[in-house]
Amino acid sequence: MEPDLEVVQIRSGESFTAWAHGYPYHTVRWHFHPEYELHLVTETTGRYFIGDFIGEFQPGNLVLTGPNLPHNWVSMVPEGTSVKRRCVVLQFTERFIDSTIRVLPELAAFEMLLAESRHGVLFTPETAKKVQPIFLELLEAQGTRRIMLFMTLVDVLARSSGRELLASSNYLPDPSGFMSAATNRALAYIRENLTEPFTEADLAEIAGMSRSAFSRSFRRHTGFSLVRYVNRLRINLACQLLMNGEDRPITEICYAVGFNNLSNFNRQFLAQKGMPPSRFRALHGENIMLAA
Repeated sequence: MEPDLEVVQIRSGESFTAWAHGYPYHTVRWHFHPEYELHLVTETTGRYFIGDFIGEFQPGNLVLTGPNLPHNWVSMVPEGTSVKRRCVVLQFTERFIDSTIRVLPELAAFEMLLAESRHGVLFTPETAKKVQPIFLELLEAQGTRRIMLFMTLVDVLARSSGRELLASSNYLPDPSGFMSAATNRALAYIRENLTEPFTEADLAEIAGMSRSAFSRSFRRHTGFSLVRYVNRLRINLACQLLMNGEDRPITEICYAVGFNNLSNFNRQFLAQKGMPPSRFRALHGENIMLAA
């Protein structure tokens, strides 16, 4: 089965994204993305898949995957069980890390690890113990503190010993092949045209499917209807604009992220974030002032 493309969003004004999720979760599927990913399991046991590698994981499983390397972690929990925080995730682009290494030659030692990550790198439990408190603080960090923690992570990982490569040396991910899959073509289009108007019929045509077949396939691959998936991405983008420190009118942000109706934008924002966009901006501003 071809892996699904995951659309990774890195906030405007930030160099990388750090977040946590529980289980079940919509990204828990056989998938890939162009970004590097550091993945630390904090709860549950199960089976994980990295390229052509299959292994068993438990809390403390720490893996770095390179660009476009398919991966998945499947927790073995009783049916109906919900886990609040299964893992923490750090994602960053090739462009970011390559440019950072060019500016800071002291990071050259990290290049070997990045090359290894093309096959997936499993770190020792000892390294995972060192990384976990840094990782957890990174989830809430702001401003320059995020950069300091990121650099600390890089240092710990680059100095680590006992690393294990997971996918075989013969395994080479082929994103061009993955992108030939119908739903992935539609996901790529959404990623590149998120703020532009498009319909389910447009995406079905791009995927070369009937509208009903595309709708079923999209829900199966993403866990969401098209409207809910796109609204989720657009609201996340709106949050980035609200947090960038500019006093940009909310109406302007509404249209900038792809909504064509302010009342619908406000309704979707409230449903996803539990507050109106004006409150979100105000609370973020208060947080910045307290941290200053």
